[in-house]
Amino acid sequence: MADAPNTPAEGEMPKAPSLRILTQFIKDLSFENPSYTDSARSSKPPNIDLGIDVQARTISPDTYEVTLNFSARAAGENDDVVFIAELAYAGLFQMANIADADREPFLLIECPRMIFPFARRILADVTRDGGFPPLMLDPVDFANLYRAQLAKRAAAAPGADTNGNGEPAAAN
Repeated sequence: MADAPNTPAEGEMPKAPSLRILTQFIKDLSFENPSYTDSARSSKPPNIDLGIDVQARTISPDTYEVTLNFSARAAGENDDVVFIAELAYAGLFQMANIADADREPFLLIECPRMIFPFARRILADVTRDGGFPPLMLDPVDFANLYRAQLAKRAAAAPGADTNGNGEPAAAN
């Protein structure tokens, strides 16, 4: 007997995909302010180098952890470090009725998009509490980051679409 596709019975509606945030939390937060007294006297705003990374991993068959990693380094006039802020902000997501082919885009685009505003507020608060103007991140186009990651994978060696543990690779 041939395997029949898993389609709903006649008259039965297909189940809609669902994505739920179970929780979100700070995994790691660091703020270093090594030369505040020197930088406070400067009239020039610091140059800020910002890095964003997205990681996803499976917790259970329908639950995933997605982590946004931010690294901000502010440098003064002589490239002296003004501040360094690092944040790993994560969310636990439950997915249902999402096809395997669609899972990775949900994890690396939709999930980060949902938790980004909360991480953005934390970075703004930490830098403000450190004595600087709040670091207000512009909205991030996670779809564009994901497309760039796919392009990198296509250019890389075969088998590069996972992180080695069967998990989706990170989007940079």
